[in-house]
Amino acid sequence: MKFNYLIYIILTFVCLQAKAQPYLLKSTDSEKSFQLHIYYGSEGKGAFVQYVGQKGIIPLEIRTVHVKKNAGNNVPTVYYSWDELMDGKITGNYSLNETTGKIFGAVYKRLKDGRIFKLEQITGNSVDNTQDKLLVNNVLITFSHNENTQLTFNYEPGKRETLQLEGFDNPQQFRKSHIADYNFDGHDDVGFSIPDAGMGVYRTYTIFLYDPVSKRFKKLKEPTNTNAQCLGLCDVKLDTKNKLFFTSCRGGARWWSDVYRFDKANKLIWLRSKEEQ
Repeated sequence: MKFNYLIYIILTFVCLQAKAQPYLLKSTDSEKSFQLHIYYGSEGKGAFVQYVGQKGIIPLEIRTVHVKKNAGNNVPTVYYSWDELMDGKITGNYSLNETTGKIFGAVYKRLKDGRIFKLEQITGNSVDNTQDKLLVNNVLITFSHNENTQLTFNYEPGKRETLQLEGFDNPQQFRKSHIADYNFDGHDDVGFSIPDAGMGVYRTYTIFLYDPVSKRFKKLKEPTNTNAQCLGLCDVKLDTKNKLFFTSCRGGARWWSDVYRFDKANKLIWLRSKEEQ
């Protein structure tokens, strides 16, 4: 299978730095100083800001993601740019560079007057970095990257759903979050992955599909076809052009991939399996 290298390196970098969020930023050159937390997930999706001292959150829509390799090491710098949305209208733009959990070159540009506010990262703060939040389809999602398995979907005020994710035994491991249109319906879904319970050479996924009718997330049922080589959802990859869903795992000394397609009921239908070289 061929996968976009840019997407791969972004996903790898974001996942490695997942425990560093949220980031706390402060203004450096304004008369009235302010601070804000910024949250975002894979490829800069699911982003929002929350200003310190305010309860409300402001959605961000990703505009640009650019990866730059750093000379002398394999750790990339990722540049992100988002549009700020207030009542569905663009009111400003946030941008920053991130590398190894550090933020630099962060700015906020206010649209109404073009004013630019420079921002810098505050480190050593009391923010709970074991918790993370994402805003996907206007649903606030709260979860943990560590052994805490609680997952909460916060829908409209007063309506929330709390579930439990699969746990892991090794406290040195951590949970990764993923945002993608897994069933190719034009709406972002969310996934969470942990190392497999064996040798830890691949990751097992729990995926929640967004239903635009009910405006709720529903857990994707794992495939049960006995012809499949992998049990459950492992190292999930997508072929968006052909709308194919792949899982891959290792059995003994062999790597296998299972290929699926979604039916109209969002059920995974097994198509074929193949050995990976």
